Amino acid sequence: QLQLVESGGESVQPGGSLRLSCVVTGFTPEIYSIGWFRQAPGKQREGVSCISARGGNAFYGDSVKGRFAISRDLSRHTVYLQMDSLKPEDTALYICAADLTTYSPVCTFLRPYDNWGQGTQVTVSS
Repeated sequence: QLQLVESGGESVQPGGSLRLSCVVTGFTPEIYSIGWFRQAPGKQREGVSCISARGGNAFYGDSVKGRFAISRDLSRHTVYLQMDSLKPEDTALYICAADLTTYSPVCTFLRPYDNWGQGTQVTVSS
């Protein structure tokens, strides 16, 4: 059973930066692609970014492309989301989850995700 725990969310001003962490524990966590999602009040959950099982492939949603960067430290079983040039519309609960397809060299939001974490709140406001 995989367990995912997020951290790093806080309140920042527009234009600021944050780095979120998602620690993945359980049976061979490095065989799973990991995705970051966000949920804002009154909005549908949105796929933000994902990274493949070994870290060689990444995908970004249009709203964060060029501002966010995802990375993975296999030795620490941690996936990071570096968020720069933050905007008020980035305010949301950020949640990580695992792609159920194992050993995939490519990450995508077109497959089902599971083992959702509890999330970490990011608030961008002046």
